Amino acid sequence: MTTHPSIEQHPDLAEMRSRFERATTTPRAQAIETLALLTGLYLAASPWIVGFNDLSTLAVCNLITGAAYCLCMGGFGSAYERTHAMAWCAIAIGAWTIIAPWVVAGSVDTTRTIVSNVIVGAVALLLGLAMAAMDIRRPIRLRARGNAAM
Repeated sequence: MTTHPSIEQHPDLAEMRSRFERATTTPRAQAIETLALLTGLYLAASPWIVGFNDLSTLAVCNLITGAAYCLCMGGFGSAYERTHAMAWCAIAIGAWTIIAPWVVAGSVDTTRTIVSNVIVGAVALLLGLAMAAMDIRRPIRLRARGNAAM
């Protein structure tokens, strides 16, 4: 009877984990994660910072989406290979934040809510795109160059 090693010991899997680990240890990745956490915290606290906490539907919406954004973008440093797909969720949260003043129930589309949500939503969306773009492009280019030199 032949026994096969587990998938955990496959050389390609070990190499992929190594690339993911290198991607999260770069200053760029750490800066994106830090800015994303600050963006999520601001989004959650924005009703009280900007002063629209009396508009309860948008205040609750921002609190929930800010907490969700922090959770989505917060795990990249420790487990990038398992949380990379969450960047797409963060992009959706950023897009939702931009349109939320016009979509949530009630008349909450005031100048303060629109300016705050559009700016923080755009920042959240861009940070999510930046994290999603950090995939594994750089190591593939290096590998392609190495093969061309052979």
